[in-house]
This record gives sequence, C-alpha cells and structure tokens, in this order.
Amino acid sequence: MSYFRKYLIAGLLIWLPLGITLLVVKLLVDIIDRTVLLLPPSWRPDALFGFHIPGVGLLLSLLIILLTGITVANLLGHRMVTVWEGLLARIPLVRTIYSAVKQVVEAVLSANSKSFRKVVLVEYPRRGMWCLALQTAERLGEVQAKTGAEVVAVFLPTTPNPTSGFVILVPRDDVVELDMSVDDGLKLIISMGAVVPEWPKSAMKANPAVAASGANPYHP
Repeated sequence: MSYFRKYLIAGLLIWLPLGITLLVVKLLVDIIDRTVLLLPPSWRPDALFGFHIPGVGLLLSLLIILLTGITVANLLGHRMVTVWEGLLARIPLVRTIYSAVKQVVEAVLSANSKSFRKVVLVEYPRRGMWCLALQTAERLGEVQAKTGAEVVAVFLPTTPNPTSGFVILVPRDDVVELDMSVDDGLKLIISMGAVVPEWPKSAMKANPAVAASGANPYHP
C-alpha cells in the first residue's frame, strides 16, 4: 500500500496541474473565441471552412487590440480618443464606470506604475500576526495630511482567490518589504501557504537574526 500511495501521488503531481492548466486555458480560449460573433456570418471560420477552428477568436482579439493600439498611438488617434471620452463623460452612469476602470487599468499596466510591484508584510488583524499583501499606492495626499504620517495603500488578497480582498492604509514604518516577486507572493497566497518561494543563501547570511534562530528559509 505504501508503494501504491507513493506512485499514485507521483502520478497526480504530473496530471493534476497539467489537467487544471488545460481546463483553464480552454475556458479562456472558449470565452475569447466568442469575438468571432463580431464578424458577419458569412465571414466566420465555421462558414468558410465548414468546421470549427478553436483559437480564431483569440487571434482576432489580439489583432483588434494591436490595431487599436497602433491607431491611438498617433496624434489623430489620440484626438479621436479625446473626443470619444468627452462623449462618455456626458453620460452620468457610464462616465463613472469608464473613468474608474480606466484609472485602474492605467495604474496596473503602465510601465511607470508602482502598483502591484512589491510584496509586503503588514501586521493584521492585530500586532504579532502578519498578512501578505501587495503595495498599490504611495503619496496618498489627503490621507497623509490628515493622519500626519507617510501612509501607503496595500491590498490584502484572500486565499485561494486572490482577485478578492480589501485595501488598508498603513504607515510606511509598519510595512515590511519582501524580496520575493509578485508571482511568488501570489503562489504563496493561492496555495494557502503551501508553496513557499525559495530564499537565497546570501539573504540568510545578510540577516543574522534568521541565521541565529536556525529557521529554514528554503522551500520545505
């Protein structure tokens, strides 16, 4: 039974991640493939070739996004976007949703943005208990003026679904920045703490407190 359990787990370690990855990719491709519905019925791959070709919608979406980016990158395209946003700004509900989504996308995707670039530790919900979080903003203006402290905004994702969570505003002195990447931090959160990123030996030697405690900084 011990050998059976050993080989069964070894097989699951290969097929379970692969199967879940394929299912997620297939789900995303199927959703994005719906963009072919934007084409006239006679132009759709099913009508042209007589059978369904998966992934055509994904290629079409990438092409539309690329052409849009090329268009708005020049002066004429920029003016068109300005006019378009001016029209949306006159619609009460639409302008609120559009401006909020645009600001979030710009904050996350901009090359100069510092949002979601650092993994940090904050003591929450009380002193002595630590939560893994992502720093999202600095220089919070009114918040810093009213609190009299340098405050940063951090996002505390929930596990195993990191897309949900909540934001807390923490004094910078109470935030501990980590060396791990955002990808490693999300793996740690999604795995409920089971997947611990490796910590290099050089970092352990640079931290005498960890070396003296005998704690193992490596993946278990």
